[in-house]
Amino acid sequence: MKRCLAWSLTVVFGMAAAAAAQAPMEEQAAEIGQKLEVLRGTIAELAANDVRDRDIADVAVYAKGAEWILRHNEFYRPHYADDALAALETGAARAEAIQKGGESWGRSPGKWILGYRSAVDGSVQPYALSLPAGFDPESRERMPLHVVLHGRGSTLNEVSFIARHDGKPVPESQTWIQLDVFGRVNNAYRWAGETDVFEAIADVARRYRIDEKRITLWGFSMGGAGAWHLGLHYPSKWSSVGAGAGFVDFYKYQNVTERLPDYQHRALRIYDATDVALNLANVPFITYGGELDKQLAASLQMKELADAHEVPLELLIGAEMGHKFDDESFAKFMAFHAGHSEAGRPAFPGRREIRFVTHTLKYNRCEWLTIQELDQSYEPTTVESTVGDDGTLQLTTENVAAVSLVRDAADQVTLDGSEPFPLYSAADQLLPEVYFVRDEEGWEQLEYDDSLEFMENPDGRKRHNLQGPIDDAFMQPFVCVRGTGTPWNEAHEAWAEWTLARFETDWDKWMRGRVPVVDDSELTDELIASRNLVLFGDPGSNAVISQVVESLPLRWTETEIEFNGVRYATGSHGICLVFPNPLNPRRYVVINSGMTMREKDFVASNSWLFPKLGDAAVIRFTEEGNGSFAEETVFATMFTESWTLP
Repeated sequence: MKRCLAWSLTVVFGMAAAAAAQAPMEEQAAEIGQKLEVLRGTIAELAANDVRDRDIADVAVYAKGAEWILRHNEFYRPHYADDALAALETGAARAEAIQKGGESWGRSPGKWILGYRSAVDGSVQPYALSLPAGFDPESRERMPLHVVLHGRGSTLNEVSFIARHDGKPVPESQTWIQLDVFGRVNNAYRWAGETDVFEAIADVARRYRIDEKRITLWGFSMGGAGAWHLGLHYPSKWSSVGAGAGFVDFYKYQNVTERLPDYQHRALRIYDATDVALNLANVPFITYGGELDKQLAASLQMKELADAHEVPLELLIGAEMGHKFDDESFAKFMAFHAGHSEAGRPAFPGRREIRFVTHTLKYNRCEWLTIQELDQSYEPTTVESTVGDDGTLQLTTENVAAVSLVRDAADQVTLDGSEPFPLYSAADQLLPEVYFVRDEEGWEQLEYDDSLEFMENPDGRKRHNLQGPIDDAFMQPFVCVRGTGTPWNEAHEAWAEWTLARFETDWDKWMRGRVPVVDDSELTDELIASRNLVLFGDPGSNAVISQVVESLPLRWTETEIEFNGVRYATGSHGICLVFPNPLNPRRYVVINSGMTMREKDFVASNSWLFPKLGDAAVIRFTEEGNGSFAEETVFATMFTESWTLP
């Protein structure tokens, strides 16, 4: 008997247009709107009465679903209007339960919709949580967790996600807690979609006793692509990973034969799983493809790379199957995870022998190792370790300028053939990690005071979460700042305002949240300390741009912007860039850019969701008759490791 999992029925892969939607009947739309307003009012009352935000989020996800389906007219199926009304009824019932003394959901076996408030943009995001038969909320036992990533769904939104999961039965064979991630809809768990996975995991861990050594990650189709990405970039997080189908690179998947511009081509190394196949050495991994499915090519491609690296990868092929699992293969797939979950990950500090590769400081950790600085981003960066007969940890590195090691990893360590350094006893045993930097003479171990200075990054080097590109700023808390002053150039100001409006529209639709925006006069010290600042306008219109512009690698006057030695007229050109914020170097400042992916990229394929402008770009803009602008990238680049122009 062949089997198609229920959640894979809605999968759409490759070049897929968004599903057509029809507005609900006028009476239904009115009822949804009225009940939404009532629920919003109740949520406001809960907040005013100091109800904890976690409980409010569990109510607000239902209101959020109704609000988004109305605003974007996402009634892709006739029953979606009824599903929206049902969601509002559940939200109202939960609010009433809180008012009467406390929540009762998520405390007994079953499938529940829960919510959390994202630190990225303050939005409420849902996830589904399955508690198995026999679950006891009072038990002190830590339970394994399965993190499941859904496939791309052209009809997926919050309402349909809620209807698919809320109150549905949990399989009798399930013995683990399961988190079905929403992931801000369809983005292959990239950017804020990636952040959503880890924020949802963190919320589950706050509510339930999870065994962090037994977290399984798996998904199918787009979820498979997400499993390749998250499984290989965070290899020390999971007891095992499984990818059913799912693309692993851009060029082959999209049949693109012409190389992209260098600033885009290099950025593909952030996400292409083929570039990090070596990390299969660090996490048990299984992949599946149907024999008749074109996505089998991804599994075969990764298996070939695994064999070339001499690292393990288990491959399953479903005989005569298309883009779905068969029963036998799925049983083997889940048995693989069960075995590794039972064994669990090695206890701290983890595997002693690792083979780790990255191309960006965004993904810089494996077991006891943190790569702190690179020689050059977007080039292969490797650390491999062995353990000598005397217990010495022996590291070989490539393209690494600085590392830190957990002191408990070994008593001593060698780096690239150096003499042994003490590890456990280093830096007076006052820091949990020991820092090493490399210069022309080799590796140097930092003492306590030097380690503290290094952590402050006095040389302004690229570091984790401060390495670019522009789009990275929107994986962390951010706020957009618009100007209230007199612009230096009216045409430039109109383009900047249009750019902010486009970002607000795209983020709302494709990342399922409202862009936080404040006026430059409203920017507080707390926001500067806690957010990436995204500034729109010019030094005349935006007081914050005026404050930071002298510290940016450009010259900006009322008539021109000079960048990389070239002068551009401000009446027809703007600059988009990301840079360490001069007002708070631990955070980014972004100038005149939201995410660099556009609606056409989200509609076309998740494989197109890679950075389009690098770290900095000069844009030629031309105003069109409808109030929008045509844009052309005339120059774009990545900054060096010291945030200078190449």
